Amino acid sequence: MGWVLHVDMDQFIAAVEILRRPELAGLPVVVGGRGDPTERGVVSTASYEARVVGVGSGMPLRIAKRKCPGAVFLPVDAPAYEAASATVMETLRSLHWGGVPVLVQVLGWDEAFVGPGPGHGDLGDPRDMAGTVMAAVLEATGLHCSVGIGDNTLRAKNATDFGKPRGTYVLTAANWLEEMGERPTRALWGIGSKTAAKLAALGLETVAQLAASDPTVLADALGPTMGPYYRGLATGASARPIDPEPYIPRAHGREMTFQHDLEDWDAVADEVRILTARVLADIDAEGRPAVRVGLKIRLAPFITVTRSLTLPGPTNDLSELSDAAVSLLERLDPGQRSRPVRLLGVRLEMTPPDA
Repeated sequence: MGWVLHVDMDQFIAAVEILRRPELAGLPVVVGGRGDPTERGVVSTASYEARVVGVGSGMPLRIAKRKCPGAVFLPVDAPAYEAASATVMETLRSLHWGGVPVLVQVLGWDEAFVGPGPGHGDLGDPRDMAGTVMAAVLEATGLHCSVGIGDNTLRAKNATDFGKPRGTYVLTAANWLEEMGERPTRALWGIGSKTAAKLAALGLETVAQLAASDPTVLADALGPTMGPYYRGLATGASARPIDPEPYIPRAHGREMTFQHDLEDWDAVADEVRILTARVLADIDAEGRPAVRVGLKIRLAPFITVTRSLTLPGPTNDLSELSDAAVSLLERLDPGQRSRPVRLLGVRLEMTPPDA
């Protein structure tokens, strides 16, 4: 049997902060925004002590404060998390399994798939390798992780939830439905709340129900490709092999949440230009010009609108990109332009890399 490991750092961002501030160990810690729950901002992550009282990622900081008044709130420090993540991934790539270097597919700051490389020998018990991974990461970073073990990437990814924190779990074809069958479809990697709602409308609320469903019905309701694909997720079969190729971003973007709504649309345009300049610096670092500009705008009380346009040709000219981004404001409806602005975002899609 081929094996795949899914390595997921435990409460990663909070753990990095606690590592830097050992006195916070055991306390509810919430990281988000500028670390001030009286300001607008959302939770990036929370320690387990804060999660048990209902604090979760994406939650407004003010609500997190209401749920956990005694929490320690800290500002986001992206460079620190990027550095810790780089060390984790370097550590994983240094490992061998079955006598050959492992394959590593990075999924984000805090998670990756690990599998045996080509030409490997006996893989032994995958739980032994999982233990090796956990020990190596802890030694290199001082951070703990959990490891899901599966006979493909999908099952390994879902297995991690059973092992957290600081543990391992095995999901294979043999025990997949036994463990996952009664869980809601939302528990499957690849099914979000909107898709889960569509499935529920078809009477499919659990993984087992979806796995036993009629592919023809799913194809009619959700499309000829995605319908059967979702059923494959429920059976644990819709899995892709590990892809060790480095991730190449298609675009870069920046967002700004304003502590006080902007009602002057000249000021809104100025902020769009400032954001565009920041995103341009990001794509310049990639060495690839922009071909498309996108604008995200959140209006009071909480209405989000997006607009985009394709440029006449690739460019990294600040004036041209700023003018294009500002022009997207004119595509808003008159009623939308009458509302105050609480958030702006600019996104620049780049030309594909040469290689």
